[in-house]
Amino acid sequence: MQVFEKIKYTREFINARKAEGKTIGFVPTMGALHEGHLSLVDQAKKETHIIVVSVFVNPAQFNNPDDLQKYPRDMEGDMQKLKQRGVDVVFAPSEQEMYPEKTSRTYDFGHLDKVMEGKHRPGHFNGVALIVHKLFDIIHPDKAFFGNKDYQQLVIIKQLTRQENLPVEVVGCPILREPDGLAMSSRNQRLTQQERKIAPVLYQTLKKAVELRNHQTVDAVKRFVTEEIKKTKAIELEYFDIADSNTLTSINKWSESDNPRGFIAAWLGDVRLIDNMAFN
Repeated sequence: MQVFEKIKYTREFINARKAEGKTIGFVPTMGALHEGHLSLVDQAKKETHIIVVSVFVNPAQFNNPDDLQKYPRDMEGDMQKLKQRGVDVVFAPSEQEMYPEKTSRTYDFGHLDKVMEGKHRPGHFNGVALIVHKLFDIIHPDKAFFGNKDYQQLVIIKQLTRQENLPVEVVGCPILREPDGLAMSSRNQRLTQQERKIAPVLYQTLKKAVELRNHQTVDAVKRFVTEEIKKTKAIELEYFDIADSNTLTSINKWSESDNPRGFIAAWLGDVRLIDNMAFN
């Protein structure tokens, strides 16, 4: 496994592999890796020849400096996991390497980055687009793999590739869950033992909401989720919405979307958890 900190050497290695006719699969991460990330690596290995994983905690996508400071980091553990999984290249740049100069570039994703996560984390998706665009420009992947847990991010990155005419196929991969249903996330490491026991309530509530779809209105399902989460006093609901999977537009009637999806974000202590589930 090759580990590069510099853009120059990463590009040289990848260009040499491409010259050999190899396809490049790319998994961008912020480290603190878990099985969810590693499942993306497994998928990339099935579809491409050379697997590149980036490990970079991107300051541009944190609207809360405290959240950036507390974000879990474990470079040694990450390297071990990636080596065991058969990754070919790890790109682990410094902040200076990725942002040698202050950048003010902004992207326009229309409605997509104004709702849900975008509404509650201003500037977040612009920061995501900035780093993903930079990474695509460095790695030149044939395919890039993202988890469905950050579903809104996935939709926005697909839009980014269309707007910028980037020659990369963005592949969405299933959410990996703990045995009790909690969506795998690096932030789960920050939950206390007691909070970890409570956290699966989000998944359980989403599951019940999906079951109500056939005999309840959209508004009734939204009310159910809000009331159900309120029963768990330790959890503070930030938002729950039901929106079309492609446009992320909120729906008022089931007939308004062929692929509705429920999106939830909540605070448990000082840890922010998100999840989503298809309603079809």
